[in-house]
Amino acid sequence: METARIASLQLRARLYALIRTFFAERHVLEVETPILSAAGNTDPNIESFSTAFSGHVDAGARERWLRTSPEFPLKRLLAAGIGDCYELGRVFRNGEAGGRHNPEFSMLEWYRVGWDHRRLMGETIELVEAALAMVGRRAEVLIESYRQLFLDELGIDPLHAPIDELRAPLAEYNIGPEGLGRDDWLDLLITHKLQPSFPRDRITLIHDYPATQCALARIRPGETPLAERFELYLGRYELANGYHELNDAAEQHRRFERDNALRRHRGLGEVPVDERLLGVLGALPDCAGVALGVERLLMCLAGTDAIADVLAFPFNEA
Repeated sequence: METARIASLQLRARLYALIRTFFAERHVLEVETPILSAAGNTDPNIESFSTAFSGHVDAGARERWLRTSPEFPLKRLLAAGIGDCYELGRVFRNGEAGGRHNPEFSMLEWYRVGWDHRRLMGETIELVEAALAMVGRRAEVLIESYRQLFLDELGIDPLHAPIDELRAPLAEYNIGPEGLGRDDWLDLLITHKLQPSFPRDRITLIHDYPATQCALARIRPGETPLAERFELYLGRYELANGYHELNDAAEQHRRFERDNALRRHRGLGEVPVDERLLGVLGALPDCAGVALGVERLLMCLAGTDAIADVLAFPFNEA
């Protein structure tokens, strides 16, 4: 095995040790949850792998889904009273293979009971700073609301600007408008106009997203309702996505149904809703959670733009 690959595995081992020490010092419990589930992720922008169980029918549903994150079982543990917890493990997303994506990758996800997204933002920054210090690096930190970032960098109000105004800065890319809605254009502005200019040695944390991009986050009411959500970037790489977690089962069910309706509209297969999660979501304590892509962080630490450089074996060699 070549020296560079050995070095990347050693870097991963050091990062895992740092993560476990980080949470042990803060009394956050490491747990392990199922990789295969009878329910899947309804998010229309994420495709799951599925497989078939061939054993006795009494064992449960035959169709099983490989998790795209450990979010749902972790929330079931939180509802059962486990307290602050985290999981570090493999997740799977179909169709995501390339220079910066691998269909199986490692995710760190953790939850803090009694915290909101603003408090969790600080701890997420602390973890990334600790990882950078491990390789002798530091980064400046910029914390800005989603709306203010758009106003400062593009002169566009993302909450109120008409779609034509959102599309205008993207004219050079000749992106066809068919099937694209407001949130799609906002996402394209981030990926094409904002993200590429983020400095390499800067942690950029964006918070309080449009309510239409709430995912599993709470929505804070107001003149303009906002999703209590944040994303953290290191350089131009998105590393983490966090929420002040929704614990309203009826609202979460509506969001799952809305996802599946959009999947049908796009010609995608529907995904079974996690009824076990919905059954306990009302008991979920007030908490905040965040998921961090381990390979993305390793790429930043190693100074590479190729995910293959931080894997033992990339997908085409697995």
